[in-house]
Amino acid sequence: MPRRDPDPDFIESIARGFDVIKAFDPHRPVMSLSEVATAAKLARPTARRILRTLESLGYVRAADAGFALTPRVLELGLTYVQGMGLWEVARTHMEQLVARTHESSSIAQLDGSDIVYVGRVAVPKIITLAVQIGTRFPAPATSLGKILLADLGEDELERTLAEPSRAGVVAKWQPERAELDRVLRQVRARGWALTDEDLASGIRSIAAPLRDGTGRVVAAMNVTVHAAETSVETLTGEYLPLLRETASAVSAELAVYDALPRAVVEPEVS
Repeated sequence: MPRRDPDPDFIESIARGFDVIKAFDPHRPVMSLSEVATAAKLARPTARRILRTLESLGYVRAADAGFALTPRVLELGLTYVQGMGLWEVARTHMEQLVARTHESSSIAQLDGSDIVYVGRVAVPKIITLAVQIGTRFPAPATSLGKILLADLGEDELERTLAEPSRAGVVAKWQPERAELDRVLRQVRARGWALTDEDLASGIRSIAAPLRDGTGRVVAAMNVTVHAAETSVETLTGEYLPLLRETASAVSAELAVYDALPRAVVEPEVS
């Protein structure tokens, strides 16, 4: 068989190995050597060597009528799935949310008493503060931060708020502890948070939690609008249901990934 790729770094034998694995399908879980060779477009001796190699590695087993894949093949996909970060899981959902609201959406996590943006799908808007991945804001003055702070236990909340902000931004809203506690109780009760120009003039936002498979809040997702363009009523009446729906979808997907079995990497024997 001629090389399929002229790149000198292309390893033909690895490509042929994947051709053999992909030759199996739900309609043909067990295949003879001749069937594998035909499906993978390989010579019989080549197909046989590849099958024996895959058998030695534990990805193929000999069956009565030929060969079959083993469950170990799942490791090839699980390694990718388990390596997926929060952003990879949430991105498509966020893009759909932005397409429906025509407003920017972001994901943030706590770092001390600040939030840090870890994901964002933006639309061109003139806002008071520029936001990008890695941007920090004081958590209490943001809808994202209120969600994240509301999930902390009393002692952890105390320690978190005791850390000085490194955001370099002075928020408009500087609540006393009693007022912040009242707001956080409200966030816990209703499951979402609102800021109305608390961080800076012209910025309104709503946020909802993102949870992992254990129900723990791992991040928060928001929709941000310009106060001169979008009222609080529109933000909470029209955009909030879409945001909560999106956050629930992302959380459900995170739970699925958490529930997947972990690929076991056996230690190398020297």
